Amino acid sequence: MKKQLDNVPDTSLNRVDGAAKVTGAATYSAEYKVPGLVHAVLVTSTIAKGSITAIESQEAEAAPGVLAVISHLNAITVPGWPERKQSAGRAPVGTAFRVFYDPLVYFDGQPVAMVIAGTHEQAMHAASLVRVTYKRESHQTHFEKNIHKAGVPLNVQRSKSSPFQDYERGTAATQGNTDVKIEAEYTIPTQHHQPLEPHAIIAVWEAGDKLTVYDKNQGVKSVQGQLAQAFKLPRENVQVVSKYIGGAFGSGIRVWPHTMAAVMAASQLKRPVKLVLGREQMFTSVGYRPYTVQKISMGATKDGRLTGIVHEGTGQTSMYEEHLERTVLASRALYACPHVTTRYRLLSLDVNTPTWMRGPGDATGVFALESAVDELAFALKMDPLEFRLKNYAESDPERNLPWSAKSLRECYELGAEKFRWQNRMLEPRSVTQNGWLMGYGMASSLYGFHRHPSKARAVMQADGSVIVQSATMDIGPGTGTAMTRIAAKVLGVNAKKVRFELGHSSLPDAPGQNGSSTIPSVGSAVHVACEALKNKLIALAREMPRGSRPTSQEWSGVVRNGEVFGSADDKEGVSYADILKYHHLNELEVTEESKAGAEGNQYSMYSFGCHFVEVLVSPLTGEVRVTRVVTCADVGAIINYKTARSQSIGGVVGGIGMALMEHSAMDHRFGRYVTTDFANYHIPVHADIPPIEVYYIDKPDEHVNPIGSKGLGEIAIVGVAAAVANAVFNATGKRIRELPITPDKLV
Repeated sequence: MKKQLDNVPDTSLNRVDGAAKVTGAATYSAEYKVPGLVHAVLVTSTIAKGSITAIESQEAEAAPGVLAVISHLNAITVPGWPERKQSAGRAPVGTAFRVFYDPLVYFDGQPVAMVIAGTHEQAMHAASLVRVTYKRESHQTHFEKNIHKAGVPLNVQRSKSSPFQDYERGTAATQGNTDVKIEAEYTIPTQHHQPLEPHAIIAVWEAGDKLTVYDKNQGVKSVQGQLAQAFKLPRENVQVVSKYIGGAFGSGIRVWPHTMAAVMAASQLKRPVKLVLGREQMFTSVGYRPYTVQKISMGATKDGRLTGIVHEGTGQTSMYEEHLERTVLASRALYACPHVTTRYRLLSLDVNTPTWMRGPGDATGVFALESAVDELAFALKMDPLEFRLKNYAESDPERNLPWSAKSLRECYELGAEKFRWQNRMLEPRSVTQNGWLMGYGMASSLYGFHRHPSKARAVMQADGSVIVQSATMDIGPGTGTAMTRIAAKVLGVNAKKVRFELGHSSLPDAPGQNGSSTIPSVGSAVHVACEALKNKLIALAREMPRGSRPTSQEWSGVVRNGEVFGSADDKEGVSYADILKYHHLNELEVTEESKAGAEGNQYSMYSFGCHFVEVLVSPLTGEVRVTRVVTCADVGAIINYKTARSQSIGGVVGGIGMALMEHSAMDHRFGRYVTTDFANYHIPVHADIPPIEVYYIDKPDEHVNPIGSKGLGEIAIVGVAAAVANAVFNATGKRIRELPITPDKLV
């Protein structure tokens, strides 16, 4: 008998691109066949700060198959960059890193040269022959030793409306009538995205003023715009293709130096150039979750009412750019608390710039917040779920607005029921199983709602099939599947009749895939485009003579099964194919845009959720095993349960890695990462992951967009690490505030 997956209905679509991916038919960025293609390999710095005094490339240039060795000494001038100065000074804060621009070194692993050869193996060998001499300067990479140098980000100083300004509601320093108070510090180390597919690009120049790049990224329109600006090209002369992506988690949001390097090399050699980052280079080339230290003070009355929260966060950034995250913002909105203060600071170090990683800011901040909530509940001798319910925010306490929709209470109830939370013991070390300590933990989750202007084109073909297009992306969540389902539902056709095209900059405008904005933004555009197409078809059907169309007296126009009916009661309709045939149309096309209105000023919009985790901890070795997880989300309407469920499972897996394993360790003597492969940078494998039950409230949010759906991808990881840490405390009585929770911290 077929087993139902959690609460996933049988009507849920399988991935529309699944067969292409598992059979090898999908073409990823590094796999395109381009005539005359040559291969590039980066040479990276071995110091963290200083300058290049010499590059000896003669031996590399003489190696078999080598076409060029490019560095700041001979690289082309990028038209959109400032003119190089003879005596280069360090870039001011806020300047994106410019590859092969000058001799200055800002971080270990920085690209300092690039070898181009006929094959990848030839380029790799020649890169090993390049000798770079440096003038080394004293570097600072140790966060804890330099945290006293952190300050208010310059971007925040310049903008009084920045959400990262110091925030105060009430007088949190006094915390009102406080009976019980906790204060604690929480640390999240640097963590790297490390998708299965490394970043790769093929750059092809045509006729000197037209550029095509096959590039792993999360926003083809954004990359198109940035490359057009950098190389002073008309935007339409730049085409970016990224149809299949083997995971990204935020690492593909920016145009990184290796992308610019490949485009520069292709221009310089007048040959198509492929550059694929090695796994070690992934640690210094495409960003990371920044090292962050947080301090939280939290107080409550004896009956469990929050009186005040002070949440201070300090994040890491590079010396040349400021990367800001939402680390402290959740503390302003998640709970009803009269006195709240948040402060956010940045520490600049001699490292490459961080970037957004799944659940950016909130995954970091909610770890601290939800750990502190658990600590305060324990100090009050109160069940952690009861404590959260007692401080449930019925409206947004930060903006003083009603929620557009909020079913977090239902999430708590459903999750607790499925997890059997009532069996949890308040006192740690109360439950054992086969000699292992057992613990239960839970945490709340939230993530802001984001909707961006988006366009979609819908085309009805002569045979009744549908093509829907938008320049959106799919880094793994199943974008094409969700859009197919939206289109099929609106047009009343079988999903097999719909083809969704994405990942090409020539398609209608769409935002990059980040911030859980794709379904709310592009899904809305697909919806309105298909509604417009449907209405056109209904109008065309009505123009047909009565013998060729439904004969309803009261014509309202209803679609189902690929046909137009005069009314819902009609038994006979006219097919889309026959409508186009009658009107002598080969196809019928519409392009529509969808964007937010004033609703964002009238309502506060968030996705909400919670996670329940069971762990076993060995009292002898300190090994932690996550043995059961229940996760429940309130994200509006669920478009496609099967792919949504996969998103939730992936978020939980990432959160387990965040809690128990992931840590990019650095040797500060050299400012160099030492965990630069999967042997040393630990991520979860199948043996680490227990059964994960996924549930949704599945209530459309009528205020956010036409489809009533909010973001899921980010919220799926937010709070998981805290739930694991809280379960470990319940099992052992040891509160681990510095991730990851490794055995040495428990024995």
